[in-house]
Parts: sequence; structure tokens; C-alpha cells
Amino acid sequence: MSADELTKRLREALDRDDAIRLLRAAIGRDSITGNEANVVSLLRDEMLSRGVENVKTADFLPGRPNVWGERKGAGGGNRLQFIGHTDTVHVDGWREHWAGTEREDPFAAPIIDGQIWGRGSGDLKAGICASLAALSLLDKAGIRLKGDLAFAFVGDEESGQPGTGISAGIKDYAARIEAGEIERPDFVVYTEPTQLAVYSAQIGFFIADITITGKSAYFGVPELGKDALKASHAVMSALWKHSDEIAARGEHPLIGRGFLLITGLTGGGFIAVPEECKLSLIRKLLPGESVDDAATEMEAVIRGAIADPEIKVEIAYPAGRDHRVGGSAAEIDPNLPAVSMLCASVAQSFAGRGAIEGAPFWSESPFFVNRLGIPAVYCAPGDIRNCHTFEEHVDIEEYLAGIVAFASFMARYCGVAE
Repeated sequence: MSADELTKRLREALDRDDAIRLLRAAIGRDSITGNEANVVSLLRDEMLSRGVENVKTADFLPGRPNVWGERKGAGGGNRLQFIGHTDTVHVDGWREHWAGTEREDPFAAPIIDGQIWGRGSGDLKAGICASLAALSLLDKAGIRLKGDLAFAFVGDEESGQPGTGISAGIKDYAARIEAGEIERPDFVVYTEPTQLAVYSAQIGFFIADITITGKSAYFGVPELGKDALKASHAVMSALWKHSDEIAARGEHPLIGRGFLLITGLTGGGFIAVPEECKLSLIRKLLPGESVDDAATEMEAVIRGAIADPEIKVEIAYPAGRDHRVGGSAAEIDPNLPAVSMLCASVAQSFAGRGAIEGAPFWSESPFFVNRLGIPAVYCAPGDIRNCHTFEEHVDIEEYLAGIVAFASFMARYCGVAE
């Protein structure tokens, strides 16, 4: 069967109503980070009803489960993994923003002008649902695979909720692969929203919270104090210069230049020499950059900007992911056969899509690429630019094309059993 014939067969077999119902049901389960169990129960039922085998759930933290399973093939093919995170960002202000409109309930999943709206629609329930609907599509089209399909839906990817957002879910899942409890895949598709582009590279990052402490003194005798605000100005000037130097080092063809962005400043005193100031920043890393080296370099810039030894500096890293201080950058060879195959599957399913691009965000593919040595990409319906906003929605035709593309890729990568 040619690729065009495969795509045509899949398009004709697609159950649009089932696919749309599945996505709307998933959006309907509030799964703001910490509440993943609410959608995991739905996904478990859907996996079982769609013939996923060996479905298991286990808490990565108390009351917060992952769910995973597989469909064993006839033998002789590759093992393909689809994975996505079950948690979403908060909905603070959503109801007020859309009060009196059909978008008011962030979990109602209304269909408006050919789009499905709601929190988590793009990030990333459309990707999760597309992968499960693709399995059902293969069954309906009468296509049995040689290789295995693995599905895993994990929590704690999103940041923002207190005490969460450290990738605890995928850390647990990756550890199970390392321990041999879960079979290693040959290739991974992480279903972050890409508008059906294929992201073979992604940024790395770390966040730093910097506390600069001097000594307070009455404004009339400032010589008795140590001005933390003045020291912070010197630190910020040095960091902005450092960012320019980072950007000048070179440009990655898919994700641009590295930089450092100061994101917050608080401090000051009441008619007094300011004793304490706090800065926050985020550092963008390119593939090949060491997180450790970048953090060490930044710390040297900060400490070198403060001339007075009596002014103290403390630096904390609150967002450890696959690295203790942040998340590492990752990339794979965009010319790998699997990548080319996925790009072609998407392009045949939705004209103009399937280009190789880079992720302007950090998500969890480094757990596969860097930690486990398994090639992984991001690919799914949805537009990252409207995610985390009051505008979050997914285009229905893009979502349905994603299902066909995933099913086509499953067949081509895993092989079809005659």
C-alpha cells in the first residue's frame, strides 16, 4: 500500500464524531496541576475501550497518578511511544474574562466557528486524544501493526501551582523504563502542540532567584548602610551585558539564540537605605550548552558585579527538571528516517504542515533524548501561542488531520502485518 493510499484509507475510516467527543470529554475534566487524577480516570477508561493492553496507573505523588499501556503488534516491527502530560495551567480569571458568553466555562469545550475551546484543549489534550483516536482509526481501517504502540500520560509538567511543576510524573515513568519494568521504545512522539510541525530540537532553561542583602540605615545617614538596590542595579547591568554576550555566541538554526532575561525586581526600604532586593531571571540554553556551566558562569557575573564584600548574595534555582537547576536543551538528527517519515505522514494528511522546526518552550523530551538515549520529537495539533491564555482553542480540522497523521505514522514506522 502506498503512502497516499494509506492516507486515503484512513481518512475514509475516520470517525469524526468519536474523535470530537473524546477531546471534549478530556477538556471537560478539570486537571489543573495537582488534580491529574480527574482526567486520568477518563483516559484509563478510554484506553481500555480502545483496546490498549496492560493498562496501569500508579501514583508518582500521593493522589496524583500516571497512566500507561501498550498495544502489542504481530512482531518484527519498531516500538513507538506516544506520551503527553495530563495537567493544565490554572483558569484564574477565565470565567470573568468570558462572563456572559459561551466560553465562560473553561471546561465546557464549546465548538465555535470550527474550533474547540477550553483550558487544556491545546496544551495538550488534543495531542493525547489524537494519539488514542489514531489507534481506533487503525482498527476501524483494518490495519494491524507489526510493532508495538506504547501510550503514557503523565502529570506535573506545568509550572505555576504551589509545590508542583518539577516533572515528577515523567521522572517516575523514566525510572520505570530504566528499571526494565516498562519496555524501551525505539522512538517517541511527545504530544506538545506544534500545529503539526515536527520539533526535533528544543531550548533548555533555568530560573534563578537572587537575593541581595545589604544593611538598612536611616536616610539621613546613608553612609551607615549598605545599599542593596544600588548593588542590584550593578548586578542587572552586568547581567544584561552577559545576555548580549550569550546571544552573540551563535544561533541555532531551529531555535535561535541563547539569552538571559531578568523577569522581576522587588525591594527597597521606607525612607531608608534599602537592605534587601530580589531579582528573578530565566536563562535560555541552546543544544550543546551545559546547564552547569551556564549557571556557574552566571553566578560569576553576579558576584563579580558587587564590589562591597559586606553585601551578600544568595542564588536559588526553583525549577529543577531533568537537571537539578533547570531543564536541559535537546535535539536529535532531523534527518533520521523516523523524523522524515513523521513529517511525510503529516504533510500527506494536512497540506502545508509537517515542517521540521524547533520548540520555543521547554518540555519533557530531554528525559528521553538525554537521559534514556531515545530519539524524541514534539508533534501534535494545537497552537502554543494561544495556550496558557484565555484564547486557548484547537482547530477541529487540524485535530482530525492530526489523528490521520498519527495513524499513518504508526502504520509506516511500526510496519503493517499482512
